[in-house]
Amino acid sequence: MTISKKIVLLGHFGVGKTSLVRRFVENTFSDNYRVTIGVHILKKEVVLPENQVNLIIWDIEGNEDISKTRSSYLMGSHGFIYVFDTTRKSTYENLPADLDYIKSGYNNVPVIVVGNKSDLVTKTHLRENKQYFDLAHYFSSAKTGENVETLFKDLTKKLIK
Repeated sequence: MTISKKIVLLGHFGVGKTSLVRRFVENTFSDNYRVTIGVHILKKEVVLPENQVNLIIWDIEGNEDISKTRSSYLMGSHGFIYVFDTTRKSTYENLPADLDYIKSGYNNVPVIVVGNKSDLVTKTHLRENKQYFDLAHYFSSAKTGENVETLFKDLTKKLIK
């Protein structure tokens, strides 16, 4: 059986949301940074033992204040991927409040928290920011591909339960 699920990527500008989606959907990476304006929608089929799932992936523009994200982008979401940049504290220092905001409006929608650009940080940096990074489900690198496939597949599994 084939089912479709809408996933929305959230997070600040420049955290790597588009790069994560491109790595997952097209298995490519580019150092050329292009700001997403509005929304870019891509699709990828994930095959699991019990289902085929068409992921409709909404890569939306970054926003420093998640509460200012257009509600029309979030409507009908089956899952969220919240991405922060492990090298920029401003992208994760409000992480607890951002997650509370998501859960208050979308309580039954699974959220995966991803610290992206893990290839650029040291273990010392990770330890020094433990209070924030403990909230992450995954550390990924769109550049190297580390954990990209895994995080999307794990979210897909949560969506069909």
